[in-house]
Amino acid sequence: MPRTALLRLAAASTRASSAPAARRLYSSSHSHGHGSEEHAITREDEQLPPPPHGPDPGVRRLPRRRGEHRRELLSVTMASRDHTGLTRQLLDFQHDTIDEVGAGHDPFIDLKARFMDFKQRNYVEKFSNYQTLAEQQTPKFMVVACADSRVCPTAVLGFQPGEAFTVRNVANLVPPYEHGGTETSAALEFAVNTLQVENVLVIGHSRCGGIQALMSMKDDSTSGSFIKNWVSIGKSARLSTKAAAGNMSFDIQCKHCEKESINSSLLNLLTYPWIEKRVNEGTLNLHGGYYNFVDCTFEKWTLLYREGLEGGSKYAIKNRSTWC
Repeated sequence: MPRTALLRLAAASTRASSAPAARRLYSSSHSHGHGSEEHAITREDEQLPPPPHGPDPGVRRLPRRRGEHRRELLSVTMASRDHTGLTRQLLDFQHDTIDEVGAGHDPFIDLKARFMDFKQRNYVEKFSNYQTLAEQQTPKFMVVACADSRVCPTAVLGFQPGEAFTVRNVANLVPPYEHGGTETSAALEFAVNTLQVENVLVIGHSRCGGIQALMSMKDDSTSGSFIKNWVSIGKSARLSTKAAAGNMSFDIQCKHCEKESINSSLLNLLTYPWIEKRVNEGTLNLHGGYYNFVDCTFEKWTLLYREGLEGGSKYAIKNRSTWC
């Protein structure tokens, strides 16, 4: 919507919220060809008064087209100051009826083209598959990946719709069960208990900013930063890294911790009673993955968990391989 139209909508919204009820009418039968909808309109003969301090000199006024006042007023709702008002405006929007100003600079132009290409090449050609997915999802994988824009697990591993239930966070960390409710733990609960996935895959990656923040922290530091508070979940991986590679460069320490934190998250997964139960039953497997986007290699391994392993430990790595 043009900027001028947005300004007029905001002004109309303010006046509508403060005007007496007697000055507003409600029409439940006005239709734009897409069914009847309810809108707020005024008795002002569809004329918008000028701003209280005169027109904004920084706003370029566009010529009004016939019926423009009415379209603007019809998009104003009684609840336009809160989220329900915004939702109503979305519901009332008529597709392809507004000419955008400066559309050449719209970052969504390219995304629209990609979406239409996706729709044609995927949705249309695999329509029956999408109809099945509309009824239910039965993914075999639950993926915990980093939010980094360079490491989308769907793009890297070629997951198709319905194959992987995915949650992404800073540094692909899994908090322990005792940490309490988080988006990641909620996703794990749904994936394991409701979707009954067979595999949980934690994917780390090279040059992770979250791991760099973790490795830069002081042992006794306290911070109001959301990022530092979150990555502190990986403090045990940081301590292990300092013990193993503390005499090496910061970059090498970070690379070591990127993998160390994956194993830390795998062990944290076993603190969830319903995950440990399924792992012991053999119905759930826990895997680690590391994507190096600098040289495009991928390492994967599986965590073995059972009593009486070699060395008296309950944990071991198996089925390790590198794809390059």
